[in-house]
Amino acid sequence: MHPTDEFLRHAAEGEQMAKFTRDTASVPTWNRMAERWRRYAEIQARTQRCATLCRRGKASAILV
Repeated sequence: MHPTDEFLRHAAEGEQMAKFTRDTASVPTWNRMAERWRRYAEIQARTQRCATLCRRGKASAILV
């Protein structure tokens, strides 16, 4: 499994926990954790795209 997919899976788990937890005080914590995992997925995807472009010799395309 790719890191981006793994991070998105963790985000989905956090959202499920927020939705089904009986402890209403922990809902914001679960939601923040899910959002962080989504951000990690976005960063990983962006990093992977940049690395792919660099390997192909198209580093100038990153600046666009």
